[in-house]
Amino acid sequence: MASESGCVFCSVVSGDISADMVIENELAIAFRDLDPQAPTHVLVVPRAHQPDIASLAQAEPDAANALLTTAREAAAHDGHGDAYRLVFNTGAEVGQSVFHCHGHVMAGRSFAWPPG
Repeated sequence: MASESGCVFCSVVSGDISADMVIENELAIAFRDLDPQAPTHVLVVPRAHQPDIASLAQAEPDAANALLTTAREAAAHDGHGDAYRLVFNTGAEVGQSVFHCHGHVMAGRSFAWPPG
């Protein structure tokens, strides 16, 4: 899988940085967020380095599909079934701070709409 030097999520994928893993499979990993915004707040990250979900879907559609499946599995793992929020930020202007594709799986509390 492609990785990028200095990328924190590439370091988590490689095991150089430890994380509280929830799920691992061939194409993606899911681990607990260090600053949770909900009782369940898990990050789903593809093993391949792509900057955002659109880039991942174009370059590696199987990995993008695995990311969505892993998100659902992470919510179910914590007992939330199909009741969860999945957020992908794309671009610094909307809050993306790590430019390795990742989704936030959040559940276990009520959420307002619109977000932010």
